[in-house]
Amino acid sequence: KIGIFGDELYMNDLGADTKGGGKSSAAADKVVEEIRAKGGKAVANYDSVEDGEKLIQTALDTFGRIGVYYICTAMLWLSELILISNLIQRVHLRGSFLVTRAAWNHMKNQKFGRIIMTASAAGIYGNFGQANYSAAKLGRKYNIHCNTIAPVAGSRLTETVMPPDLVASLKPEYVAPLVLWLCHDQCQENGGLFEVGAGWIGKLRWERSQGDIVRQKNQPMNPEAVRDQWEKICDFTDATKPTNIQESLQSIVSVLSRVESEGEVGANPTAAAASATSTSGINPAVGQKLPPSTFSFNHTQCILYALGVGMSTKDPDHLRFLYEGHPDFSCLPTFGVIPSQAAMMDGGLSSVPGLNIDFTQVLHGEQYLELYKPLPTSGQLTSEATIADVLDKGSGAVILLDVNTYSGNELVCYNQFSVFVVGAGGFGGKRTSEKAKAPLPPPQRAPDAVVIDSTTRDQAALYRLSGDWNPLHIDPSFAAMGGFKAPILHGLCSFGFAARHVLKQFADNDPSRFKAIKVRFVKPVMPGQSLQTEMWKEGNRIHIQCKVKETDAVVLSGAYVDLHAASGASPENLPQSELVFAEIGRRIKDLGSELVKKVNAVFSWEITKDGKNSAQWTIDLKNGSGSLHKGPYNGKADVTFAVSDEDFMEVVQGKLNPQKAFFSGKLKVRGNIMLSQKLEVILKDYAKL
Repeated sequence: KIGIFGDELYMNDLGADTKGGGKSSAAADKVVEEIRAKGGKAVANYDSVEDGEKLIQTALDTFGRIGVYYICTAMLWLSELILISNLIQRVHLRGSFLVTRAAWNHMKNQKFGRIIMTASAAGIYGNFGQANYSAAKLGRKYNIHCNTIAPVAGSRLTETVMPPDLVASLKPEYVAPLVLWLCHDQCQENGGLFEVGAGWIGKLRWERSQGDIVRQKNQPMNPEAVRDQWEKICDFTDATKPTNIQESLQSIVSVLSRVESEGEVGANPTAAAASATSTSGINPAVGQKLPPSTFSFNHTQCILYALGVGMSTKDPDHLRFLYEGHPDFSCLPTFGVIPSQAAMMDGGLSSVPGLNIDFTQVLHGEQYLELYKPLPTSGQLTSEATIADVLDKGSGAVILLDVNTYSGNELVCYNQFSVFVVGAGGFGGKRTSEKAKAPLPPPQRAPDAVVIDSTTRDQAALYRLSGDWNPLHIDPSFAAMGGFKAPILHGLCSFGFAARHVLKQFADNDPSRFKAIKVRFVKPVMPGQSLQTEMWKEGNRIHIQCKVKETDAVVLSGAYVDLHAASGASPENLPQSELVFAEIGRRIKDLGSELVKKVNAVFSWEITKDGKNSAQWTIDLKNGSGSLHKGPYNGKADVTFAVSDEDFMEVVQGKLNPQKAFFSGKLKVRGNIMLSQKLEVILKDYAKL
């Protein structure tokens, strides 16, 4: 229908049905009668909006002028783009244009006019099945003072798609006041777009990202450059809100000036913000600590996690992880990622100076987890996180986040999150770090074991209850914004599947055998797909690769699980250094306070055996009454030693001079090397084998 307002009202309505068929004067006549009954002046018209000149001429003949008109053409056909109806476009788009064109000169000559167009949420946001309707409603014209409303109200149109009680509640009276104000000569609004309904009014506006320059002076622009900067192009952080063509063109002119004067594109702003380096070349974020987080839990969280990574009562071996009354009730080892991820989930990274990153561009790249003792099934854990390093990978930046998790003062587990920030590379930083736990390729032979396990359609919905609430894993609209056809499975859920496959295949589901796991996340998994874990045994290290069985796509690569030797293993296979550190621990308990006064230092040990990392130990003779624990120090050690188990024993027993070991490369030392002299107090005077 079209309402044209002058000093009186001119009502046009063909009286067609919601699909544009039929014709009746009843609808227009009813409105005219209501207005006349209240003392107003009104006239009805039944011409098509495509006869815009006739509509305007009838109004001029009746009232003598055109001051304001409100266009609300409505017809609803569900159709995809390929089925766009010519009638829809004739009525909505062409009809609005023709009526506007017919009225334009009259308004121009009298130097006054108000035009109100009507859109809808389908036109503003898009809606499947309404491509024709959306295109028509978004095709408004800016004439004189021209504004557009997207009303939600009960009408002949909406009663076909809304419940009767909702139609009755969404009264047209809750829309009309906005139209009246936009028609008033005191209203200076122009080019506005408003949603209105149920007594609420909201204004919408166009928004534009900062974008990015993807060409260099005297160089051809290519699609690869567009691809590489696509995330930045679509990043709406610090978006602008242009309101006219001048503001739109201003940025283009600025780009031309920058390219011509600078000769090439500089480092992108995201990279500068995410990875600003100091004059020393070291990112100021490195070494920064995040606020500590606490995690309280009981057997419920342990069981929920086990279910989230695919355990089921249909497998009797799983009951020890699913039933708190089981005599061997245990927590799955990979549950160790859950208390530590609070540093990521709670936005702790945003508090780090020198690390201003766009969290919409953050991806989980790799994960390393090491346990120092089996996880408890209840209690409170405290996690302390540190930025270990920031790397420049070109297309993005990698942030290494080390998280130590404690039960009281005892270190329970260590996680390293490798976080990839899309579009934040190119800042000139280093590409690799000795602090990174590197992924390893599997052996070049057929796997020793393969396990295929199906995920369920609700796997992500279940896993998210363990603490990762990202809507990407459950909300289809968020998944679509991320470029996915449907919500995807959490990477750490696949991580849990693969780890328990190894635990069952090579450790008889004994969580005490689990030592560490490292994975690289490659591609997403869709809930309902099957995971195929391929495993290669190399001593106590199990190399793994995980694929989606249906597509053969690799989803976890460079992965491995380290296991402790079975309890029946011969003592000669165990690191001999374990005996020395056990003795040191006993001496510290007896004489810790005296040792702290003499030494006042923290020593960290990295022990290898057969060329592989075997253990880390921390001897703290600086704080309190001293302590010894297995694992890295929660902070910066004064001295760090790296040595093989065999050479360590040679030094301790006096068979190898420490200086000779150092100069021959057998003993590596980092930190305050002079403090190493105080080790004699520990190793010689107090540690008796």
